[in-house]
Amino acid sequence: HLSQLEKKGFIEINKKTGEARLINPEIKQGSGEIVAVPIYGGVDCGEAKIFAEENLEGYLRVSRRLIGKVKNIFAVRAQGPSMNRAKVNKTLTIEEGDYALIDPDNKNPRNGDYVLSVIEGCANIKKFFWDKKGNQIALVSESTEDFKPIYIHADDNYMINGLVKNVIKISSFQDMQNAAGRDALKVLGPISETAINYYHNLK
Repeated sequence: HLSQLEKKGFIEINKKTGEARLINPEIKQGSGEIVAVPIYGGVDCGEAKIFAEENLEGYLRVSRRLIGKVKNIFAVRAQGPSMNRAKVNKTLTIEEGDYALIDPDNKNPRNGDYVLSVIEGCANIKKFFWDKKGNQIALVSESTEDFKPIYIHADDNYMINGLVKNVIKISSFQDMQNAAGRDALKVLGPISETAINYYHNLK
């Protein structure tokens, strides 16, 4: 298994020590490929309170068509409801559990762009607005709940890690799976007490 992972570029094995290290697989050029996008943990879609540690959690298998020409794209998992009315690419919200695909090479957002920000070491996703006259940035939520904007002064410890390129709607797949499970239970009908007792005896 380790040999296959090494051949596919997911890990690097030190021939002297035998230690295996996860690496970012190269994303090859092409229009119809499935590519591996690294997942770097969760980010807050509310107040900036989730520490921005770039711990590699795994990879998403994503069609090249969803990424375009971005070379160094990575994914972060959304936490919180403050962007559940966002309109990434005019239609896509960012809900709890969804994956936001981030273009780290684009760090010069325009007003209205969705950005991954790091504020005092904490990461979040918000809509970006720059007030040149006031020399401040407003990071705005788009939510069914009432979240106040975050205002950033030019002297604050603030960094843009990239622009949100696309969203993988995991929440939609979870809803479908839950619905499929409910439909299966309807087909099965009531479970008898005998069957329940048998299951508990097996455990």
